[in-house]
Amino acid sequence: MDIGIFGATGTIGRTVVAEARSRGHRVTACTRSRSRVPAEVEGVTWKVADPTDPVGVAQAITGLDVVVNAINAGESIPDQIANAGVLPAAAAVLLKALEQRPSTRLIVVGGGGSLEIEPGVRLIDTGAAFDRILTDVLEVPVEYRKVVQAQVDVLDLCRLSNRNWTYISPSAGRIDSGERTGRYRIGGDQVIPDREGGGSICAEDIAAALLDEIEIPRHIQRRFTVGY
Repeated sequence: MDIGIFGATGTIGRTVVAEARSRGHRVTACTRSRSRVPAEVEGVTWKVADPTDPVGVAQAITGLDVVVNAINAGESIPDQIANAGVLPAAAAVLLKALEQRPSTRLIVVGGGGSLEIEPGVRLIDTGAAFDRILTDVLEVPVEYRKVVQAQVDVLDLCRLSNRNWTYISPSAGRIDSGERTGRYRIGGDQVIPDREGGGSICAEDIAAALLDEIEIPRHIQRRFTVGY
């Protein structure tokens, strides 16, 4: 398949590029800055594209079977907080561009703040308890709630669209690089309960779950969560 990846130089984006290549897919990797394009990699075509630019996005997704949205709002936590609005802005542009390519799938790597801890109660809705997750688990300031809300907004945009989308939420916890196992649990709109090793998951296994979903679609116009 021809797979395009926005945010291809980020923590998760890099692992998606590597996972897709390891499975023999053709990859178009998109980044906002030419300075971040790495040395040439066989089977990967690099493009510089701003995900909030409708013209650039429309050109970048031409000929693709699947588009992966793995962008973040900045390299540092302060930048991500300050630029959180780029997440729903980019999602809106991608969804609009895909109106001209209804058969192309959109896979969005989102957040876990919209996951439910009980029916109708999302993590982000739990006030001080969620603030403690931000500070004690994710080790970010409470202002990071702006980023989480932006990720929630992206999911809402997807749900309001009739595009061929899937939204993947890593279960609650930090997302870091680690050792790929290829083993994970999946769920729907609820937090995956902890067991030995916890519910969090490394970027490499998020990429494995994402490519598994691309190759065998099971969550069309749905969100799913993935964790250990």
